[in-house]
Amino acid sequence: MTSAVDSLLEFLRFPSISTDPKNNSDVRACSDWLMKTLSGMGLSTERYETPGHPVVVAKNVHQKGKKNILIYGHYDVQPVDPVNLWTTPPFEPSIRNKIIYARGSADNKGQMLAHVMGVKATLEKHKELPVNLTFLFEGEEEIGSPNLRPFLEKHKAELPADLIVISDTGMVGPGIPTLTYSLRGIACLEVLIKGPQMDLHSGVFGGAVMNPLLAMARLMNSFHDPEGKVKVEGFYNNVKNVADWEKANWKNLPNSDEEIKTLTGVKKLFGEPGYNSREHTWARPTLEFNGAGGGYLGAGSKTVIPSQVILKISCRLVPEQKPAEVLKAVEAHIKKHMPSEVSYEIIPGHSGSPYYVDPFSDHGKAAQRALQSTFHRETAFIREGGSIPIVQDFKEVLGADTLLLGLSLPDCRAHSPDENFPVENYEQGILLNQYLLQELAK
Repeated sequence: MTSAVDSLLEFLRFPSISTDPKNNSDVRACSDWLMKTLSGMGLSTERYETPGHPVVVAKNVHQKGKKNILIYGHYDVQPVDPVNLWTTPPFEPSIRNKIIYARGSADNKGQMLAHVMGVKATLEKHKELPVNLTFLFEGEEEIGSPNLRPFLEKHKAELPADLIVISDTGMVGPGIPTLTYSLRGIACLEVLIKGPQMDLHSGVFGGAVMNPLLAMARLMNSFHDPEGKVKVEGFYNNVKNVADWEKANWKNLPNSDEEIKTLTGVKKLFGEPGYNSREHTWARPTLEFNGAGGGYLGAGSKTVIPSQVILKISCRLVPEQKPAEVLKAVEAHIKKHMPSEVSYEIIPGHSGSPYYVDPFSDHGKAAQRALQSTFHRETAFIREGGSIPIVQDFKEVLGADTLLLGLSLPDCRAHSPDENFPVENYEQGILLNQYLLQELAK
């Protein structure tokens, strides 16, 4: 496995941050590396330009009568700030205690490359694959995949798929095979709150002019009751209760409330009454503040009333909720609760629908057999609190369901400093790919 690990370390050295234009050349260089790696395996490989970052597609020779399997991943990564909190530089991957530390190690380079190396191992051993395989790798997932759905619609005929496979979720614990059958959706927006035309002296004008920071604080306070339930009218429309079989299954999983407290470092958990932490994060919708800023944030004091401030909001949605309907409700709430002394502008962000698939379908059972062969224990069935908006796009455009087979651990620190991915999980992912393609071929 040494060569496979070396390939991952090389892949991780590309600072392929999709959100920052300064890294555009790095994202492209990363796609060059993928092209070279995939074509070197004997796959036909093509790079498709988009208005943003490229999509890379690779295929084996497709044969009539074989199952069509599409494996998706993303080679772009999150920004690395705050850099000073990394133990080692984020794009100089290091292995400590058999764990790889680097930006993108878990999300998603390590997980997607495990599939690539699994296919490489099968080709080296058998010269062919048991299925018609298509790899589809994009460079914009971390910014909401704005160009992927148009790409799917334009190239639908070139992307035959009976099933999609994605490893961009997590395992519930070390060595526990995990099948994720539902994802929360997402709906984002920003609120720009405007007060005076310029920053004002807080002594000369304070008390006579509404401070936009105060307006933002009042708005933020209006969104939740003291126990965390969202107060936006209509927010919980269409939300379904967790099924009895799910509750029974989740009781036996690790990561109890106490373990979550230890993992996150918080003193006490918080959430909507009547639900445990798994239900909070997997099966209930949320409205979160992801950023709030304005005014003077430098050292010492600067006594100003800022001219404007900004608030970033994201909603996580559960199956049956519609992003457009939720955003409309949130915008109505903002209009109702915004202090009249200020003006505001709503800036739409990216959104994606929630997803659900039957984990006990034929494809789901094939995945369970592959997981059993890889990890030698029963599969854990979970929902995922995060979002992969393109999963629903795959369903709507290509007409195929998605198997979500996570390989990262709860403490992988995705999107945070010291992101990490165990070497063992990477190697297990390589084996899983080989078993999975065999099972799906049946």
